[in-house]
Amino acid sequence: MTGVAPAPSPASSPAPWADAVLAAAALAVDPAGLGGAVLRSPPSPLRDQWLKLLCQGQPADAPWRRVPLHVTDGRLFGGLDLAATLRAGKPLAERGLLAECDGGLLILASAERLSAATAARLTATLDRGMVAVERDGTTARHRTRFGIVALDEGLDDSEAVPPALADRLALHIDLNGLRRGDSPQSVFAPEEIARARRRLRDVKASESDVELLCSVALALGTGSLRAEALALGFARIHAALHGRPAVARPDCEAAARLVLAPRASRLPLPDDEPPAAEENQAETPPEDGEGEDRGSDTPPEDLVLAAAQAAIPPRLLTQLQSAAGRPRGRSAAGRVGALQLARRRGRPVGTRRGDLAGGNRLNLVETLRTAAPWQPLRRDRQDGAEGNRRMEVRRDDFRIVRFKQRSESVTIFVVDASGSAALHRLAEAKGAVELLLADCYARRDQVALIAFRGGGAEVLLPPTRSLVRAKRELAALPGGGGTPLAAGLDAARVMAESVNRQGRTPSLVLLTDGRANVSRDGSGGRAQAEDDARHAARRLRGAGLATLFIDTGPRANPFARDLAAEMGARYLALPRADARSLSAAVQNAGAAEAVS
Repeated sequence: MTGVAPAPSPASSPAPWADAVLAAAALAVDPAGLGGAVLRSPPSPLRDQWLKLLCQGQPADAPWRRVPLHVTDGRLFGGLDLAATLRAGKPLAERGLLAECDGGLLILASAERLSAATAARLTATLDRGMVAVERDGTTARHRTRFGIVALDEGLDDSEAVPPALADRLALHIDLNGLRRGDSPQSVFAPEEIARARRRLRDVKASESDVELLCSVALALGTGSLRAEALALGFARIHAALHGRPAVARPDCEAAARLVLAPRASRLPLPDDEPPAAEENQAETPPEDGEGEDRGSDTPPEDLVLAAAQAAIPPRLLTQLQSAAGRPRGRSAAGRVGALQLARRRGRPVGTRRGDLAGGNRLNLVETLRTAAPWQPLRRDRQDGAEGNRRMEVRRDDFRIVRFKQRSESVTIFVVDASGSAALHRLAEAKGAVELLLADCYARRDQVALIAFRGGGAEVLLPPTRSLVRAKRELAALPGGGGTPLAAGLDAARVMAESVNRQGRTPSLVLLTDGRANVSRDGSGGRAQAEDDARHAARRLRGAGLATLFIDTGPRANPFARDLAAEMGARYLALPRADARSLSAAVQNAGAAEAVS
């Protein structure tokens, strides 16, 4: 085939831009079959060039629709055509962008900021191949099959395309770090892509190809059954682009590189190597084109796995090596508060029925859309309605804009200053809390400090952003006395409930060795003190707080672990950590907590 470079071996994997060009060609062949692509790149000439290559490979009559971030549900999924309805005087429906995009591509701008609700409806449309519209007094069903290009403009790992949508898009392409000089012209001409589209239905894949891709996906820990199906579809497209009637090893290597490698959640271990090919495979004569490059002594599974491992993005490879591939999430608990409904500011999230009192903002278009279906009935009831074309809007038609915004976050530190803690870890705990306070200050969170020792708990610092005041109170914290753990938990719950009532989002960090020996009434006795602590922990769990329990004792305390389970907290035993290690552990645990 003229103009097409041969597939590279794992030892010399192609440059990232060459793979990006190959991905564009494959997506142009069968956008609906591959689901689409996640394109991670800020707005740049290189991204525009990739989209241009993709557009050039599409058939001339294939639809191409760009979707802005804040597109309305009516425009995206379809609904009442307000302008046509007002002209005709009766409800008329319009086709949404999803229905208009049948057989083509949908370009999602700022997909990393896509709401979970919109992402869920998009994935449902992809799965069913149909968009259902039941709103504004209209009902419609439109069959549609299309591909999605999700433009991911996130600045870091905390900003990503919703996982449910990304899982259905075969190709994950990262253009960050590439230069315009690295971008040669496409190796696939539009005529070659058109020929590949015609021959795709005749390309065959054997059971050994399916087993090969499944074994590689298992070794990489892709975590989704869709990955293998999408990889097989890509391998067939790759074979069609290269003029092969059946899938060969280079096609499987390309599929492992472009589809499976970006989904890797672990590095292959020796025990995870794919099983060797069946013994009788060599005795079976290969089909035309199927036996290419399969005569070497190295099992094909190892070669394909090596190709996939070589293509794992450097950023992902670092995560897999250092942190076993934790899921993407916020860098620390409390970085942002919970999403809450707001009246006057924030991100628009639809409309609701309401009136204009209290500073509510009227959504005029949705109000007219609500009133339009009732106009024939209302005109019939009007006196002298003959020829009356005015639109009647009633109070029940008013639609008010709904906003959501992140609430302010408050991190409550509860520190055990009793004699047992002072003996073992109070100095390290103070140092860790000081580092965490500085981190919260950098994120503009508020912090609060509660200490418990002797006969009860004391609020040393109510919620504040003053880092100097927090450090001063922490440095002056004395140690000694009994461990009234129940009193500390009760004080934390009371403060958290107060923070909640003020519209802020509390989170709790508890540092203690868990050796409760003072009950709620101030009397001694370990048994009663532990019972009171369990009761306080259950009440704290009922408050629904995100809680981190750090066991600062010299060795892990079984009661502390049980108490953490009672309050629904994440438990960390750090018997030999210094202040900086404690701080790092809390932040890492916070990231995992935010993901879950």
